[in-house]
Amino acid sequence: MTTQRYFIELAYDGTRYHGWQIQPNAVTVQELLNKALSTVLRQPIDTTGCGRTDTGVHATEFFVHFDLQLSEENAAKTPPSGGWGARLNALLPTDIAIKNIMPVHIDAHARFDATLRSYQYHIHFNKDPFRHNYSWLIKDRPDIGLMNEAAKIIMEYIDFSCFSKSNTQVKTNNCRISRAEWVETDGGIVFHISADRFLRNMVRAIVGTLMQVGRKAIEPEDVRAIIESKNRSEAGTSVPACGLYLTEVKYPYLAPNP
Repeated sequence: MTTQRYFIELAYDGTRYHGWQIQPNAVTVQELLNKALSTVLRQPIDTTGCGRTDTGVHATEFFVHFDLQLSEENAAKTPPSGGWGARLNALLPTDIAIKNIMPVHIDAHARFDATLRSYQYHIHFNKDPFRHNYSWLIKDRPDIGLMNEAAKIIMEYIDFSCFSKSNTQVKTNNCRISRAEWVETDGGIVFHISADRFLRNMVRAIVGTLMQVGRKAIEPEDVRAIIESKNRSEAGTSVPACGLYLTEVKYPYLAPNP
């Protein structure tokens, strides 16, 4: 028997799911993907994701890896991984889509090898049935200039304990942010943030804090004291999950999408 590792690139609408990661008594993206893979490949398959998204969070780009056990005879008969994609998409619900399947070296790891992750948080200002569940509706426009001042201050730091969900089991709360910026869009605003890694609930907590700045409840410079406190209770309330998207994951051995 030989083992071949594969990466899958997928996208999903997180509205109906309790996040990516398998949980008891809840439907998750990982659970449905594992079942579909096991059916198509006719052996138990367990995937490892590039991270975890919470209930209601979306992903336009998400990577997982899995191992396929092959005998020498089966290896010669194994269909191209592209053929699996169509069969998987036929089994999966319409809100989960396989975009690509590729063989990788046996040590490749979807979570630990990622060098950059990017998220977007979407906000709109007028009721729109086509943005419901995909963007956060607020009535009053915040001051985007002040929020971008505060976002620049956030980029000066690496310890983001104040934005991390309590009682998470991680070795460090350090993250290196390479982009943090609000951009005007048609009828709304979008927050773009990129870093080498993120803590649980980090982006939604950052957005909640920046919204306090935009609504002039605190000054941009007050963000320094919040970060330096390393205390989650000092930061803003987490914003709703519906507006959050994982949009990019980079690996040193995968070419970026054109």
